[in-house]
Parts: sequence; C-alpha cells; structure tokens
Amino acid sequence: MAHIDTQDNASRNNKRIAIWLVLIVALMVGMAYAAVPIYQIFCQVTGYGGTTQRAEDNAIAVIDREMTVRFAAQVASDLPVRIVPAATQVDKVGKKVTVTYEATNLTDQPVKTVASFNVTPASMGAYFNKIECFCFTEQTLAPNETVQMPVLYYLDPELDLNDELDTIREVTLFYAFHAS
Repeated sequence: MAHIDTQDNASRNNKRIAIWLVLIVALMVGMAYAAVPIYQIFCQVTGYGGTTQRAEDNAIAVIDREMTVRFAAQVASDLPVRIVPAATQVDKVGKKVTVTYEATNLTDQPVKTVASFNVTPASMGAYFNKIECFCFTEQTLAPNETVQMPVLYYLDPELDLNDELDTIREVTLFYAFHAS
C-alpha cells in the first residue's frame, strides 16, 4: 500500500511540475509578443533611441536658441517609391514648423507604405514633437502619383534646460519607408 501512495505522490508532483512548466512557457511566449509594443510605448514616452514625441499643439514658448533640422529618408528595396525629403530648416526652438516630403509611386499599381522614424542625436527624441505627420497613418499612392506629405513639428524649449544638449545645434529627422 505504501508503494502505491509513493507512486501517487510522484505522479501528482510530476503533474504539478508539468503544469508549472507549461505556465512558464506560456508566460514567456506572452512576454515575447508583448515586448515590442511595450518597448514602443517606453520609447515614445521617454524619447529613448531618438523616438519623437507626439504633440497635440504648439510649445508654450519660442526661445532665442536656433536649431538646424535636417530631413532624411530611406526606402526599402522592395518598395517602388521615390521619396524626396524636406529641405533643411533653421528656426528658433519652440517655433511650429511645417515641412513637406514628396513621394512618387513609380509603378502602374497602387502602393501602400508606412514610415517609421527616429531622431539623431537620440537624446533629442524627447524634445522633438510632431503635431501632424504622414507617419501616423498608412499612405496609399495611386499609380504614378506624386503626393506632398507634410510634417508639422516643433522642438520643445525645455531642451534648453538640459545641460547635456548645450552643444547640439543640429537634429536629423529620419524616415524609413516600407511596404505595408
């Protein structure tokens, strides 16, 4: 009889261990799927990695400090689109600025694209605020169509309070275009 109890206990312990292992694996898979959106939220909140901020309106003030903002773009090799970045801007920090990227569909078929973005130097991401941007939504270009894609942004005047940014006079807003 003791031999049967020992087997029952061992069987129960094995089942418990198996259940825990399945739960741990399920938790790890769930965390793997959640990692990307959690990381994106973290980057958007902190500006980490040059992630820009999304703003509803203009900064509270315009200060005397000027900043050069350069614009760049890269198109995925499988996307038949030509992108012309906006011209370089030199404006006072806090001023609301609108620039335009130009996109041309190089095919006889509609093309859907999305753009991911970042700012360099990365430390400026927390201070680069976009009010309006084509990157917030998927863009559909009709066959051979050329469109103007606006970006409305401002640099947060609070960047002037960060001593680590005193020497920075130039920022680059970079977009990577890919098929959606």
